[in-house]
Amino acid sequence: MEILIEAKDLQACYNIGPDLYVHAVGGVSLSIKKNEIIGIAGESGCGKSTLIKVLCALVKPPLTLLGGKVWYYCDGGKIDILSCDEDELRALRWKLFSFVPQGAMDSLNPTLKIEKVLLETIHAHQKSGNKEKTQESIKDIFEKCGLSKAVLRLYPTQLSGGMRQRVVIALAIMLKPEIIFCDEPTSALDLVTQRGILQLLQEVQKDLQNTLVLVSHDMGIHALVADRMAIMYAGKIVELAPTEAIFAKPYHPYTKALINSLPTIGDESRKIGLGGAPPSLVNPPKGCRFSPRCPLSTHACGEKETPLVEIEPDHYVACHRFGG
Repeated sequence: MEILIEAKDLQACYNIGPDLYVHAVGGVSLSIKKNEIIGIAGESGCGKSTLIKVLCALVKPPLTLLGGKVWYYCDGGKIDILSCDEDELRALRWKLFSFVPQGAMDSLNPTLKIEKVLLETIHAHQKSGNKEKTQESIKDIFEKCGLSKAVLRLYPTQLSGGMRQRVVIALAIMLKPEIIFCDEPTSALDLVTQRGILQLLQEVQKDLQNTLVLVSHDMGIHALVADRMAIMYAGKIVELAPTEAIFAKPYHPYTKALINSLPTIGDESRKIGLGGAPPSLVNPPKGCRFSPRCPLSTHACGEKETPLVEIEPDHYVACHRFGG
């Protein structure tokens, strides 16, 4: 499958005080393919959201890029997205890539009706066209997203959480971008609404034949929708593989712990959580960052950093037990 995005050795941190930094992303390399849904999973605070912010060049203080490159391959060319200025990024946003944030309410102007928000976005990113055709396009997108035309006349505060999330998704697909980044799109929603949003995202990706990058701490969500998964721990990717392979044969002890924590119908056995807590990213530990909590840890794990190595076709693991 053709590569759409290639990230190399990304390093990013948050400045939280004088000479005090949280190293949220520590040397991440990742390739994202065309027409796939790739899930990024891991505990809260592992760097998932920071990673996709860097991937789509949403790097603003206190977030700082320390190093690395991100290239987008499109229209036969190669774009160094992290070297683009604000005008260049503005031209690419919504048309090449869009972003569905974690808090839909925070991304919608509460003083504007939904139709006004959509029209402003369209007019800001494409040449002026036929007004009636634009409005018809909006109605078609709304129908695709399971929203009635009446929603266009409402303010964000008049909508439920699920409806606001659908509006944000409608906004993200309005100009048919090649890549959609979704940061916890179902957080704070009830299970029925979550399922509806996930089905909508799958339908949109299938219809547009684009790429969806989905961040979620919920392994069950990734099992339902993702083609491939990247498992993150303490700012690093520890396992990367097709979703079926991740669940059928996980190699990294952290991946196994995440999968074992999932409830199973009919299974009444007691779930055993991981001991300890994730390390402080102000001063990350030497060597494998999971080693202090790993039941298989050896002396070497705490001494040497472990790179991702391919142990099976398209299955990568960062663990000393597999030659890292």
